[in-house]
Amino acid sequence: MIQSFEVTARPEQGPPRLAALRKEIAREGLDGFLIPRADAYQGEYVAPRDERLAWLTGFTGSAGFCAALTDIAGVFVDGRYRTQVKAQVATEFTPVPWPEVSLSAWLKEQLPKGGKVGFDPWLHAAGQIDSVRKELAGTGIELLRCDNLVDRVWENQPAPPMNPVKAHPIEFAGESAESKIARLSEALREAGCTAAAITLPDSIMWLLNIRGSDIGYNPVAHGFAILNADGTMDLFMAEEKLTVALGDQVRVHAPETFLTFVEALEGKVQVDLGTLPRAVADVLQDRMVDNGDPCALPKACKNAAEIAGSAEAHLRDAVAVIETLCWLGAQAPGTLTETQVVTRLEENRRKDNALQDISFDTIAGTGPNGAIMHYRVTEETDSRLEDGQILVLDSGGQYLDGTTDITRTIAIGEVGDEEKSCFTRVLKGMINLSMLRWPVGLAGRDIEGIARAPLWAAGQDFNHGVGHGVGAYLSVHEGPQRLSKVSHVPLQPGMILSNEPGYYREGAFGIRIENLVVVQEAPALPGGDDERAMLNWRTLTYVPIDRRLIVVEMLTSAERAWLNAYHRDVAEKIRPRLGDDAQLWLDAATAPV
Repeated sequence: MIQSFEVTARPEQGPPRLAALRKEIAREGLDGFLIPRADAYQGEYVAPRDERLAWLTGFTGSAGFCAALTDIAGVFVDGRYRTQVKAQVATEFTPVPWPEVSLSAWLKEQLPKGGKVGFDPWLHAAGQIDSVRKELAGTGIELLRCDNLVDRVWENQPAPPMNPVKAHPIEFAGESAESKIARLSEALREAGCTAAAITLPDSIMWLLNIRGSDIGYNPVAHGFAILNADGTMDLFMAEEKLTVALGDQVRVHAPETFLTFVEALEGKVQVDLGTLPRAVADVLQDRMVDNGDPCALPKACKNAAEIAGSAEAHLRDAVAVIETLCWLGAQAPGTLTETQVVTRLEENRRKDNALQDISFDTIAGTGPNGAIMHYRVTEETDSRLEDGQILVLDSGGQYLDGTTDITRTIAIGEVGDEEKSCFTRVLKGMINLSMLRWPVGLAGRDIEGIARAPLWAAGQDFNHGVGHGVGAYLSVHEGPQRLSKVSHVPLQPGMILSNEPGYYREGAFGIRIENLVVVQEAPALPGGDDERAMLNWRTLTYVPIDRRLIVVEMLTSAERAWLNAYHRDVAEKIRPRLGDDAQLWLDAATAPV
C-alpha cells in the first residue's frame, strides 16, 4: 500500500504525443480536440486508463482540461494548480487561468474565423457542452462529437479496471440498500419521473451498500445505474466485479447495453446535467428532468451510524498522525526528507486493521514545495526538511468506518516572523469558522468568507475553496456540499466538510490547517429567537496545531479560548491511546497558549 514516489509524467513526453494527436485531428477534418480530466463516470479521480490529460500534457492535477488546436494547446487549470502546471508541462502547452478565462472565450480568440473542435461525448457532462455551445453561438465555432483521438495514439494504454466489489456492513452504512432504493424511488414518483440515470460511482456505491477499488484511494467501482420509480434498480457493471448479492430488486446488465436500455426508457428521467455524459443526454433528449443525482443529498447528509463511524475513525487516525509528529519532532532539521515523512505516516496508519487505503497521495511539501497546493513528492522532487522551513502535511485514510483528511503545518527548527504571522492569520480564520453559528438555509458561499477575513485584512488570500464535502468510507471529495464562493447548496445536518484555509507564497512557503467538521443543529441560546433555527459544527479531527508557529498576541481572547479548549479535547480523547513517548509529546503540544 506504500504510496508511490515514481514520476508518472514528464514534460518532454508531451510534445511528440501532441504531434501525434494533431495528425489525428487533421485526419478527422477538425481544428482541435478537447481532453478533459474526467472519465465516462464523471468522477473527480480517474483510473490509469483514463489519465489522458496527464498522459498528453504531463499535468497531473485532479481538475483541468486541454484544448489542443492545430497551432496552440491550452491547459486550463484553476488557482490550486497555477504553480504546479508551470513545472509539469512543456513550452508547447500554454497554461490558461480557468475559470477566469473560459473555454469559449479562449476559442473565440484562437479561432476568429470559426472552426470545428471535436470532443468525446462520454467524457464531457451534458451541461458543460451545452454551456459552451451557447456561448459560441454565432461565432462559426462548432463542438462536434467524435471518437476519442487520444486513445488512438496512446500506445500501451492501460486496460479498464476490473476489481471485485465488496459489501459495506450495515453497522457502518446505517441503512439497508433496500430501504435507500425504496425511499429514493418514492421521491421519483412524487417528482413525476419514471426513472433516474446515475453515473457517479460513489452514488452507486452508497445506494447499494457496496465498495470497490477501481480507482486508487477511492473505494468505488465503475458502472452505471438506472433507479426506477417502481422500487427496482438496473445496474450496468461487469459481471466479474459482482461477487456479492445485491438483492432481488437489483437487475444486473452488461455495461455495453446501457445506452440501449436508456433509449428504451419511457416517461421523464431524472438526471444531473452537471455530471451526466453528453452521450447519454443525446439519447434521452427531451425526456430529461434536471433535478440532480437522486443520491447526492441523501448521501451527503450522513446518518447516525455514519457519523459515529467517522468520529471513531478520526480518533484512531489521530493516533497515527500524532505518533508521526512525535517522531518528526525528535529529528534534527536537515536529517529527513519529504518521502521519509510520507512513508512513516503511512506505516503508522497501517497499524490499524480497519485501514483499507490512504484517501489520496499524501502532500508533504517543505519550504517552496509547500506553496504547491496539491504537491505530490516524487523521487526527483524529494527535499530535505531544513532549519527555518515549514512543512505542509496533508493526508488521510480510508477506514471501514470513515474517511479522514487532515492538514497540519509544522515548524522545522526556527521559523521566521513573517511565516508565523501568516500562519496565525490562517489559524484565526479556521478558528472563526469553527466557532460559527448560522441560520438554517445558508450555503457554503454565504459563510466561507469568515475563514478568509483575517487574511483579507492583511491584503492576502488563497486560491482554493475553504472546504469540500467528505464521504463516509467513500470519496474524500464529495458533493454537493462545499465551503466555496460558488456553492449554492444549503448546509444541512449530517454533512461532513473540511475547514481548511491556507496561504501560499510561491517559491517560499505554504500554509494550510485542516479539520473535518460535521453540520449539526445548534442548541438554543438565552435571548435568541425561538423561531430561528441555527446550525453549527461538531469537530471530528483531534490533532494538535503547532503552537511554535502562533503569534499569540494576534489572537483574540475568544480565539485563544477556542484553541485551548480544542487542545484540552485533543489531550482528553487521544492521550489514552498513545504510547509513552507520544503522550509526553502531546502534553507539551497541547499546553495552553
